[in-house]
Amino acid sequence: MSSTGSPAEPRFQCNVCGAKPATPAEGFDRERASCPECGSTVRLRGLVSLISMEIFGVPLTLDEMPVMKSLRGIGMSDPPALAARLAEKFDYTNTFYHQAPRFDVVSMDERHLGRYDFIVSSEVLEHVPPPVDRAFATLHRMLKPDGVLLLTTPYSLKPATAEHFPQLHDFQVVQVGGRPVLVNRTREGRVEVFENLVFHGGDGSTVEIREFAESELLTLLKDAGFDEVAIRGEHVPAHGVVHGERWSLPIAARKGRFAPAVAEIAGAYRDRGAEVAALRAELARLADELTRTRATAAAVQERASAEVAETSRWAKKIESEFEERTRWAVQLQGEVKEQIGNVKHLQQEVEAQARRARELEAELIRIRSRLWNRLGRLFRMG
Repeated sequence: MSSTGSPAEPRFQCNVCGAKPATPAEGFDRERASCPECGSTVRLRGLVSLISMEIFGVPLTLDEMPVMKSLRGIGMSDPPALAARLAEKFDYTNTFYHQAPRFDVVSMDERHLGRYDFIVSSEVLEHVPPPVDRAFATLHRMLKPDGVLLLTTPYSLKPATAEHFPQLHDFQVVQVGGRPVLVNRTREGRVEVFENLVFHGGDGSTVEIREFAESELLTLLKDAGFDEVAIRGEHVPAHGVVHGERWSLPIAARKGRFAPAVAEIAGAYRDRGAEVAALRAELARLADELTRTRATAAAVQERASAEVAETSRWAKKIESEFEERTRWAVQLQGEVKEQIGNVKHLQQEVEAQARRARELEAELIRIRSRLWNRLGRLFRMG
């Protein structure tokens, strides 16, 4: 590590999952995942920031939002990372066009009317068949008198909305020659075939039906009855919300003056305060337990060190005695070898003396034999 140090790596806190990844060196892009934990994009984090500002008035992460089950919301094919966390905080249901729980904004069940405090519509309205104004009218009717529509959809700064299939009526996307084409039968029965389709990610009805123009998009919202319509393009760098363009920004459309339940918010923050106090008390307990554990560990280490020192001294003593006994054994072994040598020498001398004795005995026998022979001859001569 350099002794001079280096600047802290720029980071942001993802308001979807709470992670704190590094800010991309190449900057942010609306549709490129920039949170490695949940895969959120600037668009998705911008939507969460919109929800937070419109409901609570301050930029919060989803984890920081208080639980308010009195607020009912509905999502239209919201990403799982967003939907799961919204369901923890609100009376919220995510819906889909192509699977249960199903919701079709142009063919709505009347039970949805006037039920919702907020609606989340992210990248949906560009896929709705024409006339799209009926979808905006339906969303307005679904909201309570003080409800709010939280909206993202691709749009341009061109003067007019581009309807890719103006006479769309009875249509289907099919594969022809390995390529998708849209086959449409108009209300008059005329068959149309369209190639070079634009698709957005995900399952279900994902073919792009139109590209909104900003001015006409705002007009559609106002004509549907929304009293306040505002484009929310504010940057929130701390949460990784940095818009790289002036179009396709989040939009808030209010049916009336939204007034969140202050008492419920206060209660939620009170409960959060109690949770924080409990966590602090638990932290203090753990810190005290850690101090005691460290003291115990230090005492154990001290005893262990003393035992190791004593064992080391004993081992050195044994080692010294072993060395002394080894030297004594080596000396004794030398003396034993010397005595064995002496014994062998004496044994050799004894064997030599025994041989000499046997030789003398044999010589004596010969002398005696000669003596008796001489005596015999003398007696015979006399």
